[in-house]
Amino acid sequence: MELLQNSHFIPCGEHRLHLRQIGLAQPSQGEPILMVHGAIENGRIFYTGSGKGLACFLARHGYRVYVADLRGRGLSTPAIAERADHGQHELITEDLPTLQAWISARHPGQKVHWMAHSWGGVLMASTLVRFPALAAGVASLLFFGSKRGISVHGPERWFKVDLIWNRLAPWLARRRGFLAARRLKLGADDEPLRYLEETIPWVKCGPWQDPHDGFAYDEAASRVNWPPLWMISAKADKVLGHPTDVRRFGAEMGSLARHTRLGRDNGNRLDYDHINMLTAPQAAEDHFPAILSWLQQPSAP
Repeated sequence: MELLQNSHFIPCGEHRLHLRQIGLAQPSQGEPILMVHGAIENGRIFYTGSGKGLACFLARHGYRVYVADLRGRGLSTPAIAERADHGQHELITEDLPTLQAWISARHPGQKVHWMAHSWGGVLMASTLVRFPALAAGVASLLFFGSKRGISVHGPERWFKVDLIWNRLAPWLARRRGFLAARRLKLGADDEPLRYLEETIPWVKCGPWQDPHDGFAYDEAASRVNWPPLWMISAKADKVLGHPTDVRRFGAEMGSLARHTRLGRDNGNRLDYDHINMLTAPQAAEDHFPAILSWLQQPSAP
């Protein structure tokens, strides 16, 4: 079964958001899927041109999958190196509602499954809190290693979070106008300075409030009619999506979330980490099949 991959460019203000559509010539499954990446990433965390990754796995089983590059990342234009005057506020209030509206118009009468890696889950949850009416069009939520704050401690946290993300990254971004994460080999894509400044208070476990305009997500979350939510963490993810912080974020959302920790002690083939829970070859025979079952009948735990 040959997979087809096509690119769409969705207008969003002065930006064009890239959506990678992946599917069979004649998809057999119903509801479409929207996938969103995390920080210093782009949509390639979910797919490769040669057909690897979760997006390709689900597409091969008949689903119509749309993988987003949020503004400035991946193939979206203009690139952050050309224009870096936005933060996560715009991703929450403009990018995700625009992408949902475009997919819904393309598939009228159908809900959309939302999937995210890492900080992408925070953005998706925040969008639904801001615009609770959107939840009626979302079939399910599936987040991989998504946490809003990092409460765990240890050398890896001190280095990756306290030193690199909270201190060094903003300092570098002020010098250049944006964090050149790709050139510095800190990640797969760059980030604007304001994005860093808006995420840091949340990473430090500060209130779930918008640093840009003060919107109180923590107070509004209880008013969302949350779609079924499955949160997946990984045993070897010691900091960026530690199981403790993943569960903590689910509780903060106020959703009855299903939680799975991937690891050999839970019957998996690997003690997965923050990245290879999506990219390891073993995942296609390990937990990806369970995701197929979830898509057919999402439910609360």
